Amino acid sequence: MLSRNALPQVRKALNRQAATALLGPRQVGKTTLALEIASTTETLYLDLQSGSDRARLIDPKLYLRHYEDRLVILDEIHRVPDLFSELRGLIDEGRRRGLRTGRFLLLGSATMDLLKQAGESLAGRIEFVSLNPLSVLEADANAQDSLWVRGGFPDSYLAANDDDSLIFRQSFIRTYLERDLAEFVQVRIPTETLERLWIMLAHSQGELLNTARLASNLAMSTPSVSQYIDVLTRLLLVRRLTPYLANTRKRLVKSPKIYIRDSGLLHALLGIKQLHDLVGHPIVGASWEGFVIENLLSDAYPRTRTSFYRTSAGAELDLILEIPGFQRPIAIEIRRSLTPSLGKGFYNAISDIEPERTFVVYAGEDRYPVGESIEVIGLREMAQLLSKPNLLRS
Repeated sequence: MLSRNALPQVRKALNRQAATALLGPRQVGKTTLALEIASTTETLYLDLQSGSDRARLIDPKLYLRHYEDRLVILDEIHRVPDLFSELRGLIDEGRRRGLRTGRFLLLGSATMDLLKQAGESLAGRIEFVSLNPLSVLEADANAQDSLWVRGGFPDSYLAANDDDSLIFRQSFIRTYLERDLAEFVQVRIPTETLERLWIMLAHSQGELLNTARLASNLAMSTPSVSQYIDVLTRLLLVRRLTPYLANTRKRLVKSPKIYIRDSGLLHALLGIKQLHDLVGHPIVGASWEGFVIENLLSDAYPRTRTSFYRTSAGAELDLILEIPGFQRPIAIEIRRSLTPSLGKGFYNAISDIEPERTFVVYAGEDRYPVGESIEVIGLREMAQLLSKPNLLRS
């Protein structure tokens, strides 16, 4: 079984709060992780996608009061949003009897909606933990290329061969297109049009988001395209990386950059099955950039703020990290080459934002300096540094 870095985080959260929410996209491993916790403690597991399990909660307070002596796991919690207010009452009743921690583990996929609902109803009673696709620190250290090509969804990464991996990802995409997205949007468009939008986003990997251009190419309204991108973002399938708004007189780019978050889904949308297909594809540089960003953010210190830096004059840095406890940001440039070269735009950006430290993350493993407070470093070692930010001070 794969060891997930979120597991100890969930255990600690359960020891601190009455409710813990484990958030992540479909099939990322939330249920598997929850059942691993269930194997070591007495639990009640309810799958709210199941009609029979939902029927047990017609009167949730009456039913759940019988299970105050154990951890209650509620899977697919976003499907029953009215349950949050009921949980609040149960938690408050339990607190008065000394039941203060480890009452409920909530699993959900629609992150922003779930955060809003739970935050309003369970404020001060819940802690949130994110479960992302597998990162380089969780996967086999010798299988980074496989993780890049297949992505971090466990069934895709662990598939017996590249064909099976691609079939899983294509099925995953089809499920979202035909079923899941319809639950979260008001404006409905044909599945074929939505698939074209997703493929166009894949071709735009790492580029500035131009919603008007996408809408024009799809013969859709700009608000409709924006709504679907919002939904894909909330479902943790797309990332909009916002620009770093430094206190500078430079003319800064203000549009976000768009990424398909999981590299395996990106490649499935583009019909890329194997590594040799990828390295010869025009998307290879943008794919590596997105892969690095997702891995670094997956392991970054909690509450780290993320952005990119770009000016109209061409100064640019791929990733800016504002880490709690650091007065100045950490700057990261991403290169796929084993001999990365740095141009004028990179050094101008460093001069503009004056980061505490700067790293160039590349496809190799050696670590070496290329200037004052500037180091070339491999992805895995960079992820390790970000998971323990005190190491960045040395």
